[in-house]
Amino acid sequence: MSIKKPLVVVTRTLPDVVETRMRELFDTRLNDSDRPMSQAELVEAVKTADVLVPTVTDKIDAAVLSQAGPNLRLIANFGNGIDNIDVNTANNRGITVTNTPGVLTEDTADMTMALILAVPRRLAEGIKALEKGEWQGWSPTWMLGRRLWGKRLGIVGMGRIGQAVARRAKAFGMSIHYHNRRRVPSKIEDALEATYWDSLDQMLARMDVISVHCPHTPATFHLLSARRLKLMKPEAYLVNTARGEVIDEAALTRMIEAGDLAGAGLDVFEREPAVNPKLLKSEKVVLLPHMGSATIEGRIDMGEKVIINIRTFMDGHRPPDRVLPSML
Repeated sequence: MSIKKPLVVVTRTLPDVVETRMRELFDTRLNDSDRPMSQAELVEAVKTADVLVPTVTDKIDAAVLSQAGPNLRLIANFGNGIDNIDVNTANNRGITVTNTPGVLTEDTADMTMALILAVPRRLAEGIKALEKGEWQGWSPTWMLGRRLWGKRLGIVGMGRIGQAVARRAKAFGMSIHYHNRRRVPSKIEDALEATYWDSLDQMLARMDVISVHCPHTPATFHLLSARRLKLMKPEAYLVNTARGEVIDEAALTRMIEAGDLAGAGLDVFEREPAVNPKLLKSEKVVLLPHMGSATIEGRIDMGEKVIINIRTFMDGHRPPDRVLPSML
């Protein structure tokens, strides 16, 4: 007698190898169009699914969860961040939430370091100058940027990705500083030669580059507010590969326009996929379309984590990457 496979609804197109494995293991309903589901489609999904596999583009809020069917017991998020899911409401309704931590660390840290290099050295401006035919040959004073060696890097959020960025930046001769909810163990501080700042305000005022690596939660919404951004030195740079909502994007745009900040490297935005038109026109910023974790290896690893979480849960065990409200 065959055991009934759980109905798993996947909201976006995943790598072929992941989708193939899911179809082997589960009764899987895929999204072949890769178009983000509407709220009505998400509601229909939670009404029928045993397991929902959403992504960062899917807002699984209280309004959606209130219409979940009795069979929905697991939301296995395809992604590390879970700010797209109302974890408290899910928990109250007896729905387990999981994510995919750890597998995106190195990829995101690589992209962060790329932005830390690109913005002070004016890589985007140089490319545009070539494309426009503006380059007239080498000049001792043209397109001068800023040296990274010896500069202070302030990391906001010293988790896995923050530490991976610190390792890279240290290799480039940067001085490592960080602010975090909790101070990291001394052995990590010693290895990175990192200085802890209890006060975010004081750290912001003294850094040459700020790199954001904290999750988006109600507590971190506009953590870098207009007031805090104004604490930064005019010659400083801001890099964000975490979540756009952590920074007051309108205030950041005004400061860059006014010359109150040297520049920014942004892979995430406050109202994705919309980007402030003034940022798009600025020569002081390097903008990327939320591709910090976009590697083939990373996406496959994420899918494998999702599958492990589903199988573990369906076998009656606690999934390894369960997210609890107390963790937020």
